[in-house]
Amino acid sequence: NNLSNRNKIINGSMICSQRGTSETGVNSSGYKNAPDRWTHQIASSQSAYTVSQSTDSPDGFGNSYKIDVTTADTSLHADHVHFFRQKIEGQNLQDFAKGTSSAKQFALSFYVKTTKTGTYVVELYDIDNSRQISKTYTVSDTNWNRYTVTFPADTTGAFGNDNGASLTVQFYLSAGANYTSGTLNSSAWASSTQANRAVGQVNFDDSTSNDWYLTGVQLEVGSVATDFEHRSYGQELALCERYYEVCEGGLTVYGTSGTYHGVQVNFSTKKRASPTVTRISDTLASNVNTPFAEYQSTRCFRATAQSTAAFCIYQTVYSAASEL
Repeated sequence: NNLSNRNKIINGSMICSQRGTSETGVNSSGYKNAPDRWTHQIASSQSAYTVSQSTDSPDGFGNSYKIDVTTADTSLHADHVHFFRQKIEGQNLQDFAKGTSSAKQFALSFYVKTTKTGTYVVELYDIDNSRQISKTYTVSDTNWNRYTVTFPADTTGAFGNDNGASLTVQFYLSAGANYTSGTLNSSAWASSTQANRAVGQVNFDDSTSNDWYLTGVQLEVGSVATDFEHRSYGQELALCERYYEVCEGGLTVYGTSGTYHGVQVNFSTKKRASPTVTRISDTLASNVNTPFAEYQSTRCFRATAQSTAAFCIYQTVYSAASEL
C-alpha cells in the first residue's frame, strides 16, 4: 500500500471533469460532460441517460461518476449493449508481462452504489490481440460497497509498447442476447466471442428509477487488490490533460487591416499524440474575425485571426483532445 504508481487507471476517483459536470439525453458512445478519461460504448439502445460528476461517494472519496436512466428499456434488442470503460496505453501496461511466460495477474478493485441490485459483469478487453475475459460481481444492497476482482495472467498476446490503446476496463450496465446467450468467459483469457462476454448481466436500463455510481477504480499488477492509491488533484489533472485539455490564448496586435495574426498556445501537458483542437468560445473585438486553430503539435498550437482594422484584440478558449 505504500508504493506509488500502482494504479493503471487515471481519474479513478472521478475528481477531474474538464468537459463539464453533467449531460442529459445521453444515448450514444463517446466522452461526455462528466469525469475525464471515462467513456461510454452504447449500441442499439432505446434507453437514454443523464451522466454527471456526483458528490455522492463512499468514505474517503469526494466524487463519483453517476449514470441515471431517464428513458427505460425493458426489452433489450439482441445487439443492444451499454458498457462504461477506460482505455489504457500499452506502454503503461508492460509490467503485466502479458504474452510472456512471466505474465502477471490483474487485480481490479472499485466502489459501486446502485439502486438496481443483481449480477453485473466487468471485462478486460485486449485490443491488440482481440482477447478478453469477464468476471461478475453481485450487488445485494443499495449502499456503497467495494468490490475486488482478480483476473488470471495471460501468456498469449503481448500489449504493444506504444501510445496506442491496448487494454480497456469495461463495466457492463446492460446487454442483449448477442452478448449474453453463450457461456461467460471467466476462467481464462480467450479470443473474443461476443455471446460469451456479458452472460448474466442484469438489465440496468429497465426503470427510470435506476442510478449507478462508480468511484475508486484501481487496476494493478498481481493477485492482491491494495488500498486505493489517492493522487493529488494536480497529479490527476496532469494525467488527464495528456488526453484532453481546455486551454486559452489571447493577443493584442497592431497591423494592417486584413492581415492574419496568430498567438502560440502552449499546452500545460504534452499530449499523447497531435490533438484535435476545437474552439469553445471567444471574446472578440468588433474588428477581428473568428479565430481558428492551426499548426497543432503535441505541445502547442497557433490561434490565428484576421483583423478588419489596424488594431484588434481577441481571447479564445479551445479544447485539445488526443483521446485513445
